[in-house]
Amino acid sequence: MSAAATSEAPTIGADRGSLLLRAIRLDALMSGASGVVLAVGASALDGILGASTAFLVALGIFLLGYSGALLLLAREGAPALGAKAVILGNALWAIASVVAVIAHWLTPTTAGTIVTLAQAAAVTLVADAQLIGLRRRGHSTSL
Repeated sequence: MSAAATSEAPTIGADRGSLLLRAIRLDALMSGASGVVLAVGASALDGILGASTAFLVALGIFLLGYSGALLLLAREGAPALGAKAVILGNALWAIASVVAVIAHWLTPTTAGTIVTLAQAAAVTLVADAQLIGLRRRGHSTSL
């Protein structure tokens, strides 16, 4: 019986960090895919979303860099400080997205408003999964 308990211990320990790593990798995938779409398709999307081509290209390039940083963080096992920075950044991104729509910082079309609010909701869900994953590792979630 003790052999079974010992052999399962690494699996249980590995599961504690897997949600956090999966959520960070999902964040990297979503950010990277969005970055490619925005950077490559900016001229086609500017009229649909109501944002300038230059803004969309810059946003796409930023998201590609962010995606790369997330992949590096995941490869390093997502240390707590890095994970906390990602979670905080995602929360701020979601809040800024909603405020940008409410305050009319940009002039999005209806489609642009829907896309902005939908991505803010998606980012919030990913940040929540990251936070739960960090807590499952037994780390404090305070900065």
